[in-house]
Amino acid sequence: MTAADIHATMDHLGVAARAASRAMAAASTAAKNAALTELARLLRSEQAALQAANEKDVSVATAAGLAAPLVDRLKLTDKIIDTVAEGCEQIAAMPDPIGEITNLRRRPSGISVGQMRVPLGVFGMIYESRPNVTIEAASLAIKSGNACILRGGSEAIHSNVALAQLVQRALHAAGLPPDGVQLVQTTDRTAVGRLIAMPQYVDVIIPRGGKSLIERISAEAKVPVIKHLDGNCHVYVDGEVDLDLAVTVTDNAKTQKYSPCNAAESLLVHEAVALAFLARIGAVFAAKGVEMRCDAKAHALLSKVSGTKLADATEADWSEEYLAPIISVKVVASLDEAIAHINRYGSQHTDAILTTNHAHAMRFLREVDSASVMVNASTRFADGFEYGLGAEIGISTDKFHARGPVGLEGLTSLKWIVLGQGEIRQ
Repeated sequence: MTAADIHATMDHLGVAARAASRAMAAASTAAKNAALTELARLLRSEQAALQAANEKDVSVATAAGLAAPLVDRLKLTDKIIDTVAEGCEQIAAMPDPIGEITNLRRRPSGISVGQMRVPLGVFGMIYESRPNVTIEAASLAIKSGNACILRGGSEAIHSNVALAQLVQRALHAAGLPPDGVQLVQTTDRTAVGRLIAMPQYVDVIIPRGGKSLIERISAEAKVPVIKHLDGNCHVYVDGEVDLDLAVTVTDNAKTQKYSPCNAAESLLVHEAVALAFLARIGAVFAAKGVEMRCDAKAHALLSKVSGTKLADATEADWSEEYLAPIISVKVVASLDEAIAHINRYGSQHTDAILTTNHAHAMRFLREVDSASVMVNASTRFADGFEYGLGAEIGISTDKFHARGPVGLEGLTSLKWIVLGQGEIRQ
């Protein structure tokens, strides 16, 4: 396809999505739930066909020498298909946010003023690797009354096409426009450039993938972007703390899984408990092979713990998202220093304080400028499912509209409504 052909194709998708968005916004809860329930049924009944399409992607990726973990992320196993089907059913069971009226209040003039929750309209989503994201995005779009244009990675094209066809069948069966969810079926990157530059058709872009992808989208998009670039999450161990709790939570935040964006990458420890705490967490990290990149004080204390993998921290380490068994470690003199460090070097994703001092906890919650701020809990809880959102389409570190895990409500907006009985302004 030429660039002109791709532009024409993307414009066609945009026109169809904008038209479908009107019907999706007006759809009844019953119709949206029927589409989701039918999609869950189709995912299970068409499992063999889905896995046949998926095998084409897996074979190509394997032959191309794609790393084993990346190939594994491509697979539509029995468990993954059942999980996404169950996810559709869970979203169907959730309350419908669309049309909800809040803050309705009577004004002295006689009018009543409130806000109504409405869909964003059309969102474009650009993502890599995991084909199950196609269903997650589609199901959230359906329930939130939005239309969407999905562009998955080239490595999952056969899987994504097969999944998108099931979504459109489910929409049709429920009396909703199949164009409510469309998949970009070309793997040419020119299509991405066009998708993010169509404000007349697309209201918001949601990139989900590696940092380079998100940086490109953020730099080139001509429509708003919901995104996060880094997950440099901090755990701060306060000077007043339950040491058993601190060791358990810090260990989980770092080692429960290394690759997610909500895993802890930086550890700050108050000097009052540094000797006792670092001896214990150092032993835990040593046993699990976690490298600690330390400031001078932390290095001196941890060097006394046998088996530790230590390195001197550089300035770059304080900002780094490792996504690996590596953590930066710094000893601080006060809560003020900890908050200042996080606000300077953090990525405004998720940060936690471990403390028994209520006033310190409240200050941390107020003053740390991140999308999720926690007290005595693992950063690994920063997740749409764990927050009770049912599912998430991504995590936002932006400060407007959606912030943190983005679920159904994050795909909506509020408009003002006024109810009157013939009132006129004097």
